[in-house]
Amino acid sequence: MITRRISTERILAGLEAKAARRLPIMIASAGSGLVARLLEAAGADCINTFSGARLRANGMGTMSMMWPILDSNRQTLDYTREDIMPALEGNAFVCACLNANDPLKDMRMTLGECKTMGVESVSNIGPSVSYVDHDSEIYRVLTSAGVTYQNEIEMLKLAREEMDMVTIGLAFTLEDALAMCEEAKPHIFCYHAGTTKGGLKGYDSGLTIEQTAEQTEEAYQAVRKVHPEVLLVAHGAAMENPVDAQYMLDHTSGHGFWTGSSTERLPIERAVSAAAREFAALRFRKQDA
Repeated sequence: MITRRISTERILAGLEAKAARRLPIMIASAGSGLVARLLEAAGADCINTFSGARLRANGMGTMSMMWPILDSNRQTLDYTREDIMPALEGNAFVCACLNANDPLKDMRMTLGECKTMGVESVSNIGPSVSYVDHDSEIYRVLTSAGVTYQNEIEMLKLAREEMDMVTIGLAFTLEDALAMCEEAKPHIFCYHAGTTKGGLKGYDSGLTIEQTAEQTEEAYQAVRKVHPEVLLVAHGAAMENPVDAQYMLDHTSGHGFWTGSSTERLPIERAVSAAAREFAALRFRKQDA
């Protein structure tokens, strides 16, 4: 297989063109080659790979990636190289979500490995310290051990400033959002409103789509003050389906959205369950005497 490469210059030109025409930018996570191929064919601008998506493809929840049960970066790099890149035509670019706090990796080498396989974009969600409640004991323990959000900021600064990569910053809190956008100046920033609800492994935080939009817009307005040229996308919480995503487009001032479970886990659960139930309901027809 020879997948067409997409340069950083071309990626950014395409994104800016969509923003100028008021067409939503669509980033979509994929845990398998089949999902990646379908997302690209449907028109996704970016296919996002990370260990959480790979675990979702195996029936586990996204947050499984938070525990030291696997080498998150190794899993992301391996399945991106073996499953995702060969499945694509080269119309969508690939963004690898990396763990900047990996104590066994030099992130310059890891980013170099991405570029070698044709991945010209990187994000900090694989996993991110921003997932962890900042007033919790575990957050304080992680920080004291050197596992920090600052390391994620530094990785994206390295990727953009020295390695000419498209950077997608992500944060769960306004504090982290401001730090990321002020220091790393990512090309795209995603405000993560929380784990997507619905299905077998979703989590419902109680946020309505109206509250999801309000929180997201608050973050958008804040980060624009420190990084006016950033492209803004929404993700998570009550944004479960296309109707929800349309609400986000109508009630926030961003440039698009990032889908994860909503275009991957949830559609697979529904489609496979429905088809399997039909097959399971089949019975032998009675034979005429």
